[in-house]
Amino acid sequence: MTDRESGESYVTAADRALQETYEEPMSLAEYVDAALSQPRIAAHAAKYLVAAIEAAGTRTVIEEGEETERYRFFDDPHNDGEHAILGNTAVLNAFVDDLRSIAAGRGKDEKIIWLAGPTATGKSELKRCLINGLREFSKTDAGRRYTVEWNVAGLGESAGLTYGGEYRDDEDDWYESPVQSHPLTVFPPEVRAEIVDALNERSDDHVPIAVEGRLDPFCREAYDYLEERYRRDGVRDLFSAVTDRRHLRVKNYVVDVGQGIGVLHSEDDGSPKERLVGSWMAGMVRELDSRGRKNPQAFSYDGVLSQGNGLLTIVEDAAQHADLLRKLLNVPDEGSVKLDKGIGMDVDTQMIIISNPDLEAQLNQHAERNADDPLKALKRRLDRREFDYLTNISLEAELIRRELANETTIWRAESYEALERTIAEPVTVSVGGDDDVSEIELAPHAVGAAALYSVVTRLDDDDLPAGMELVDKALLFDRGYLQHGDERTERETFDFDEDSADGESGIPVTYTRDVIADLLYAERERHHADLPVEDVVMPQDVLDAMAAELAEAPVFSTTERGEFESRVVQVKNQVFERQREDVLEALLHDKRVDEATVAEYVEHVYAWAADEQVENDRGEREEPDPLVMKVFETEHLGRFGSESYDGSQPSPAVREFRMEKIITALNRHAWHSRDDEFRASDVALTEIPVIDTVLGSHDWDDVRRAYEDFDPRQWEDPPSGTETARLKEQTIEKMVELFDYSAASAELTSRHVMGQVSYRWD
Repeated sequence: MTDRESGESYVTAADRALQETYEEPMSLAEYVDAALSQPRIAAHAAKYLVAAIEAAGTRTVIEEGEETERYRFFDDPHNDGEHAILGNTAVLNAFVDDLRSIAAGRGKDEKIIWLAGPTATGKSELKRCLINGLREFSKTDAGRRYTVEWNVAGLGESAGLTYGGEYRDDEDDWYESPVQSHPLTVFPPEVRAEIVDALNERSDDHVPIAVEGRLDPFCREAYDYLEERYRRDGVRDLFSAVTDRRHLRVKNYVVDVGQGIGVLHSEDDGSPKERLVGSWMAGMVRELDSRGRKNPQAFSYDGVLSQGNGLLTIVEDAAQHADLLRKLLNVPDEGSVKLDKGIGMDVDTQMIIISNPDLEAQLNQHAERNADDPLKALKRRLDRREFDYLTNISLEAELIRRELANETTIWRAESYEALERTIAEPVTVSVGGDDDVSEIELAPHAVGAAALYSVVTRLDDDDLPAGMELVDKALLFDRGYLQHGDERTERETFDFDEDSADGESGIPVTYTRDVIADLLYAERERHHADLPVEDVVMPQDVLDAMAAELAEAPVFSTTERGEFESRVVQVKNQVFERQREDVLEALLHDKRVDEATVAEYVEHVYAWAADEQVENDRGEREEPDPLVMKVFETEHLGRFGSESYDGSQPSPAVREFRMEKIITALNRHAWHSRDDEFRASDVALTEIPVIDTVLGSHDWDDVRRAYEDFDPRQWEDPPSGTETARLKEQTIEKMVELFDYSAASAELTSRHVMGQVSYRWD
């Protein structure tokens, strides 16, 4: 092993990580000085939560065809994206806006945030993402979170503070607040108010810090005990004595479940009080009886609000805890909960409940009673945010790969063309046991086909413009434009219904995952003498299985099954088009126009339109060459024949084409770049739709012209020595090289494409 790989090096790295995470405890005065220097460390729960989210920054994404900013926090960056929430950016942004309003006390501070939606839409991932993000943020200097700990040992007959009655010395005499009490709650209210005012004067954040409420009952017991003892001893500066560093320290803690984050799971049971705040421990109550009253030190403090005090409380699968929701009614605005009739506890926590649609049915069970609805007050307190199924092909493909191959890296691409290549990538999955493992390939476009079909089933077709299919809408939502030949239509051109049902229903990713997982183990009746074609799952295999198994899936209604089945044909057509493009590109790769030739054409057209000159290879200025433009337009673009020119001079139709298709695109780019000196060479060729098409598109007429002896009907088993045999070998090699096909999947894909082409070749 190298030194870096040794056990000792890993232990050292762990030591370093803990040193960077924890600070030495400080006195109360030192904490106040630190807060005055960095007010953010004193933030209340909602403000801290917003700070953690904002600290990760933002990135630009396209969802439903529109560009928006997304908080990187929800990409689970500290956990390598394992629990990233894919899509639903608008919902997440609205969630953050809610938190800001709550943090600022702008009318929503009495609200409980309700995250609803069908299964497999990312709600549970949000819970995990919040836990991961808050934990890691609390380890940073900017995210330090503090509470208090007490020591009353050595002050007489008391056995000291205890969680279990056992008396100890030294560091074991220190007991941390069991509910993460804010250090400033130790101060009397009037002094605390002065401190908070001073903090807000020094803060550059428009959301003020707010520290309200009393010290928690456990800590209050320690405070009262110390105060009484020092008062009896005649000490005048009581607060200084009680909060002396011998008795009180401020310490930082790492936020986690149970310490700043409370999570109530669906399977948790117990009485409402036990689930909310904790329970009394009978043996401890007898041992710590304080003059006939219950001592709060005998309370367990393991309820969800106790664990989440200081930051976040999550009720997961809230329909299983509907009885608790009414108990939570006044907690957000009053900030208080009872341990017992005579013992209350103030809490500062942001409450979030997560549910599937079944909670709504429970809340509406008395809706017909209108004003007499007993749940009306609760429903008024809930601020609902709805998670929907993904309506972006790329996000759904990313999610499917997560489900199948445990790939957690967040996809990022410089352009949609790069993202399309990622969507199309194959996936190889190992299946079988230890002694018999097979590598099964999901061929290129297989995952993309599953993602496209899933998205198409989730889209509303009531607002489709004439001539548009659901596949077009899916493509528009994913990339922000539609491309048909030379024509590019941007998203803003379309006026879709804001209240459409897009994403509200459809095929969930869990169904897709299970169908593909079954295909990985299925027997495939196809063979090849040299290639393991039986180990390849093709896009058409996936689509056929997804459509066929709808009839047996209990999660779909009869109406949904029929509707979803009817939509698979257009998806198959779109996927075949992508396979056709791959085969054509590989077949004609050596015949494609090089970018230098295209760039030369664009420069000459620009100079021709602007009545300017071009620079030749010798650095001399000369007039644009009409022959260069004519040859490109007739031979490479295939737009015009020789009859469209008078010699080399363009006809009106050619002139119109150049102005509308080339110059308009150049001018658009010049306008976007108008602060700089513009030249045609500054434009990426792919920004001109007609040029982008010629750079990457071919058709079967090009094949006919290039290879006169080619016959697609011979493709599956071409005679040796024929042009078809040579082209097939070349095409398979190029598909492997250019698009990550295996030789087996390239064989099957090219067979599929040529099988369709051969019907109409003559």
